[in-house]
Amino acid sequence: MNPFSSGTRLRDMIRAIRACKTAAEERAVVRKECAAIRAAINENDHDYRHRNLAKLMFIHMLGYPTHFGQMECLKSIASAGFPEKRIGYLGLMLLLDERQEVLMLVTNSLKQDLNHTNQYIVGLALCALGNICSAEMARDLAPEVERLLQFRDPNIRKKAALCSIRIIKKVPDLAENFINPAAALLKEKHHGVLITGIQLCTDLCKVSTEALEFFRKKCLDSLVRTLREVVNSPYAPEYDIAGITDPFLHIRLLRLLRVLGHGDVDASDCMNDILAQVATKTESNKNAGNAILYECVETIMSIEDNGGLRVLAINILGRFLSNRDNNIRYVALNMLMKAIAVDAQAVQRHRATILECVKDSDASIRKRALELVYLLINESNVKPLTKELIDYLEVSDQEFKGDLTAKICSIVERFSPEKIWYIDQMLKVLSEAGNFVKDEVWHALIVVISNASDLHGYTVRALFRAFQTSAEQECLVRVAVWCIGEYGDMLVNNVGMLDMEDPITVTESDAVDVVESAIRHHSLDLTTKAMAMIALLKLSSRFPSCSKRIRDIIIQLKGSLVLELQQRSIEFNSILDKHQNIRSALVERMPVLDEATFSGRRAGSLPPTVSTMGGTSLSLPNGVAKPAAAPLVDLLDLSADDAPAPSSSGGDFLQDLLGVDLSPASVQSGTTQAPKAGTDVLLDLLSIGTPPSVQSNSPTLDILSTSQDNKTPVAALDGLNSMPSLPARASSGGSASMMDLLDGFGPTDSPPKPEDNGSAYPSIVAFKSSALKLTFDFSKPPGNPQTTVIQATFTNLSPDVYTDFIFQAAVPKFLQLHLDPASGNTLPASGNGSITQNLRVTNSQHGKKSLVMRIRIAYKVNNKDTLEEGQINNFPRDL
Repeated sequence: MNPFSSGTRLRDMIRAIRACKTAAEERAVVRKECAAIRAAINENDHDYRHRNLAKLMFIHMLGYPTHFGQMECLKSIASAGFPEKRIGYLGLMLLLDERQEVLMLVTNSLKQDLNHTNQYIVGLALCALGNICSAEMARDLAPEVERLLQFRDPNIRKKAALCSIRIIKKVPDLAENFINPAAALLKEKHHGVLITGIQLCTDLCKVSTEALEFFRKKCLDSLVRTLREVVNSPYAPEYDIAGITDPFLHIRLLRLLRVLGHGDVDASDCMNDILAQVATKTESNKNAGNAILYECVETIMSIEDNGGLRVLAINILGRFLSNRDNNIRYVALNMLMKAIAVDAQAVQRHRATILECVKDSDASIRKRALELVYLLINESNVKPLTKELIDYLEVSDQEFKGDLTAKICSIVERFSPEKIWYIDQMLKVLSEAGNFVKDEVWHALIVVISNASDLHGYTVRALFRAFQTSAEQECLVRVAVWCIGEYGDMLVNNVGMLDMEDPITVTESDAVDVVESAIRHHSLDLTTKAMAMIALLKLSSRFPSCSKRIRDIIIQLKGSLVLELQQRSIEFNSILDKHQNIRSALVERMPVLDEATFSGRRAGSLPPTVSTMGGTSLSLPNGVAKPAAAPLVDLLDLSADDAPAPSSSGGDFLQDLLGVDLSPASVQSGTTQAPKAGTDVLLDLLSIGTPPSVQSNSPTLDILSTSQDNKTPVAALDGLNSMPSLPARASSGGSASMMDLLDGFGPTDSPPKPEDNGSAYPSIVAFKSSALKLTFDFSKPPGNPQTTVIQATFTNLSPDVYTDFIFQAAVPKFLQLHLDPASGNTLPASGNGSITQNLRVTNSQHGKKSLVMRIRIAYKVNNKDTLEEGQINNFPRDL
């Protein structure tokens, strides 16, 4: 016999396929067999049709196309004999699905077979319909299926119930036709029919509120009675599994009761007793019993409130956590996470067991238990639970440290009762797993340290100790060098010693050693080394005796291959050599960082970022430019919670910022341009040295100058503390306007004094509130009509003295703004004195555009921070 003919037996084809050594050989065998089957189909071979269909099904399961044999299935189904119909229906279910158009041709055959006198043929039709029924077939054949729910044979009733489930899922409108037949199935004694009837009722309740109400009123008592009979039934060999009578029926009944009791107090009351009986009588030493208990717990948690039952259910879950089977423990943890929302106090009783699960060897259980512990923590238990987690952090696996660290940091931040505890716990985490801590975590720690003025000494000493043992933890090193740079004098002088502290002796040289080791350490990244350089520059003022050593360290980095370090080295050396007169002011301590602003930015409540040409994201709230990667350095604090969010275009952003019309029609070029590649972010930040080539019509901001008692560049330099990188400014044709970054603040670079050029400009009241008045007086230098010198005079209208007075301003890009230091930072009360400050504004669009300016004035009244904001649009037009 030809090995590839329609007469070949199925087993011979399977043997030939399995004997293939390569995929190519297998494809060749399948291709020849498919060719033989096609030939038999074309010859209309009746004798071997069933064999060919069997072969096609095997080939289909191997993943090869068999669409050419679909019509053979329909022909076999139309045959009169049971064997042909059986292979035809089997092929129909395997080779076709409900999306095939050819399936419409089989509807008539199915209708005839559902009415057949042979119950086995009826069963074949029901089985096929339940697997591949489409919506059209469901509508056509639903009456036959509904009739078969009352058939004399229990197997047919069971298959009809399963087929009904498919029909109501495909066509929910037909659900009302099956309500009464489904209710009749709940009285069955045959467990197979009863299970399928219960499942049909459950699905009817999900798709029809009418069915749900019907079963609550008519069938709830009988369901409770059935469950009680099953629970109390004696040993039945036919249904017994591990000593439990039909656990599958238990579970189906519990699921239907869960649906009926949800949202209905009366229905929940009816089932309380039997649920308590199931929960207490079911044995938990076998898997079948645990399955019933789990479903019982889920039902108790889903129905309406019964405190005693819920405590019982949560106690069952607590027992599950002690089980040796990991699957049981995992599902118990999942269920406890849902139970917290219902009865957190009952879950808290199992806190110790849940903590043990965090230390489990199974990674899935560890992660789920950690999420559950996170939900359990509140103000009353945060300290012991955090201690347990930090203790485990010391011995946990490396792959688990990341998740564990993130959860601990979030817990400490959310529930910290006091700042000293927060700082202590964060230092422990940084010491154990600092390399797994995200940037926003140590940023937040620095913000908290900055605000805890009475803990500065304690914190810097704790960080110094931690650095000695954990110098490999990068985030710890960053926080340590920042604090030593800011509070190094407190470290050396033991300022702010607490009773709990052990005495520590640290010399100035020791403090410098720590910062120098951070720079020298080969594994630390650029951000850490840049922060260490800032700390050294600050220590040069704090520790005069180490100034020469610090200068030598900084000079050594002039030859660094990393451009960022090289640039910082040159600039800082310039400060040490040329600018001794401003160094002490330049490197004084950072102002207190605003926790509310930082938290708002982390939560996303402040304006988003604006993309620049270089791909760097700069957050520009109210005219302050700073890297988005360093949110803690909002040094000038120009962000406002009520600032409008910038739109995607630069023009709209500036229009929102300044409240002026900068639409394309008002811009001379008629287009909105992005900042040119030569624009230097830092020079724009300080408003110095911008060459004419950069003064385009681009509506980006020439952000601001600020003054605080002759300390104009202080905040700008501190801004380097967290900047990952700042591009070097290239000179263009040796232009004198491209001044050295820091030389622009030297003593020889004083702005021209205002001179009267004969043109009289009236004074204006630029800003006035109930507490403050700002007056502008204008003058122009001779021969320079683009430049305007403004003398700002601030008058206090209240009876309180204002201290720490700061004036800030922002202008559009077509304006260049320079602020001289203010005459003081204390404003006398009741107009008995004033503060003056000179502003120099250059208008590159003189004669075409008027001056506009956004201002912010900050001061303290009785040690309370106060902020005034405003927009100035009433400048004389010819300025």
